[in-house]
Amino acid sequence: MSKQSLKHKNNVRIAHKSKNRVRIICENITDTSDVSAIEATITERTSAKSVRVNKYAKSVIVEFDSGLDKILEFISNFDMPKKAKDTSQPSKVNIYKAGAALAITPFITNTKAKTAIGLYSAAPNLIEGTKELKNEGVTSKVLEAMAIGTSLALGDHLAANSTNLMINIGEYMEESASHRSDDLIKELAKPNIEEVWIEKREKDGSKTLHKVKTQNVKKGDIVVVGAGETIGIDGYIVEGNASVNQVSMTGEAEPVPKARGDRVISGTVVDEGRIKIWAENVGSETATARIKEYIQSSLNEKSNVGLKATKLADKLVPVTLSLAGASYLINKDMNSVASVLQADYSCALKLATPVAFKSSISKAGRNGILIKGAKAIEALSMADTFVFDKTGTLTHGRLSVVQIYSFKNGFSEADILNLTASAEEHYFHPVAEAIVEAANKRGFSHIHHDEVEFIVAHGVKTLMHGKEVVIGSRHFLEDDEMIDFSAHDEMIASSLKSGLTLLYVGYNKELVGVIAMKDDMRENAKDMVARLRSLGVKEIVMLSGDIKSKAEEVAKELGLDKVFAECLPTDKAHIIETLKNEGKNVAFIGDGINDAPSLTKANVGISMHKGADIAKATADISLLKDDIMSVALAKELANNTMKLIGANFRSTVGINTAILGAATFGMLNPIATAVLHNGTTIWLLLNSMKGVKFGK
Repeated sequence: MSKQSLKHKNNVRIAHKSKNRVRIICENITDTSDVSAIEATITERTSAKSVRVNKYAKSVIVEFDSGLDKILEFISNFDMPKKAKDTSQPSKVNIYKAGAALAITPFITNTKAKTAIGLYSAAPNLIEGTKELKNEGVTSKVLEAMAIGTSLALGDHLAANSTNLMINIGEYMEESASHRSDDLIKELAKPNIEEVWIEKREKDGSKTLHKVKTQNVKKGDIVVVGAGETIGIDGYIVEGNASVNQVSMTGEAEPVPKARGDRVISGTVVDEGRIKIWAENVGSETATARIKEYIQSSLNEKSNVGLKATKLADKLVPVTLSLAGASYLINKDMNSVASVLQADYSCALKLATPVAFKSSISKAGRNGILIKGAKAIEALSMADTFVFDKTGTLTHGRLSVVQIYSFKNGFSEADILNLTASAEEHYFHPVAEAIVEAANKRGFSHIHHDEVEFIVAHGVKTLMHGKEVVIGSRHFLEDDEMIDFSAHDEMIASSLKSGLTLLYVGYNKELVGVIAMKDDMRENAKDMVARLRSLGVKEIVMLSGDIKSKAEEVAKELGLDKVFAECLPTDKAHIIETLKNEGKNVAFIGDGINDAPSLTKANVGISMHKGADIAKATADISLLKDDIMSVALAKELANNTMKLIGANFRSTVGINTAILGAATFGMLNPIATAVLHNGTTIWLLLNSMKGVKFGK
């Protein structure tokens, strides 16, 4: 594919061009670009039929009938509009007022004028303090207003204006830190993909593309996504190959190759290629929509430690007032009183904790770990017992063919595999995918067959060469189709005992073969277990519906402490409840529909990337990468976050106690106290914003 470069101020190049469609890369498109305005402008001022901009891929996709050269010329030279400035950003107006008052007051000789200027610049803080005194009692805002008011009343305009300036700078930094923290999290919630292309089969058998609103896409629709476009639904690829950029969802910078049978998620971008996707999750059920929901809850939810910090901060306000009174008795000086009123515990205690949580939630999201809120981090940090479901969690949940048995002359192992793959290739359950993958690796030769009938929980049925073919469970073939298994019972029993999954193949009312499959252990599962132990986890347990011998073999290989085999879904939830009653803090990791009760019962539930929707909905933490090591990384993040919060708490109490002590004994003037107190608060907030290190 040739790529054409153009000379222009917008640094534009053609990445792909077809008869009526062109994809343009424009380096001047950034995160701040107004996508809607760009699309509208190009559509209105050129002959383009439709325009789609993806700012993350820096691409403009244009559909046209004619006039491509003029369209390219326009895009090359027009000024890309930017989004309007965020009005929710903290304002610097009060800082400018306070700074101006501090600067000009020394040059004014009239005392009343000095006081008037001081009152004007400090009015927002004085008014806010008065309101809080009326509505909430004595708070940190009230103390700040009292400090400024006391200095003004004493005629110490330098102290009053300096204090006012420091308070405003401190508040601005606090608001900025909190705002930036919220923005970091919100970045994970990508804009809704408003429209997608779906493939429809016409009456004459032809296939046509139709653009529809994303909310109108139904489960089972075939969604077509080309290079530079964002995937608007979750589903499985049924046709085509593509390189998909998943950085917005998993944190992985390198595009991932995707082919038939692979799952793709909304919010990711097709860098190269073209794919057709069978829509599984649409609308509010997509990964993007769920992330937005999680983010909203994480922004508003307060942890237990956060609530305790807020309550403690409020309780310590009277302590500051008492020290102000003691300071006057000791020093007989109102300046010392004003100095004490500058310092309190409230700001740092109330703000540093939620900022630390938000920073960690954001950092986790960028690394493919979706945490619903601060409580989940807190619960995970305290978890000392980790309970894992086996299939799809400690194992891939992805079967692979390990052995093929042929029972009939004229049917080779390749014949058995090709026959089965031909019937199963249109389905996406794990068994079908394993069969098709094995056939492709061995040189798949398709065998013509009639329409395939899918029998839920049993298997498939079709005709090949005029003979009936049935593929599926033993119950289906033996009981429903009356096929005799007696000649092969010994081999079948031996395979089942060794933990293999068997698929039975019947042809013309005869058992002609068996395909044996195995669910492989995740390569880094053992390393993950070791890492959890290094992070303070005392007990690691596995739950499985498998037979005891098979489950114990897996547990032994991974070095687990305990295993429960042949578990029903209700058994799993009961085991979780028993462990909690023993005084253990339990984290449960699962992926299936049957794991939902256990995820709810545990102190903290973690769902795997390929888990069922109900598992993801009930879990406190959802993994966006298909990597079991993410469980240990999440634990490490939680531990380090709580350590950071603990360190912030100790620093807040220790430093502010020292400042208050010095101010009480007249060792600090109001300006010095304001600088030390607000400087400490800002340092703690920036430390929280930086967040914690984890992984690697």
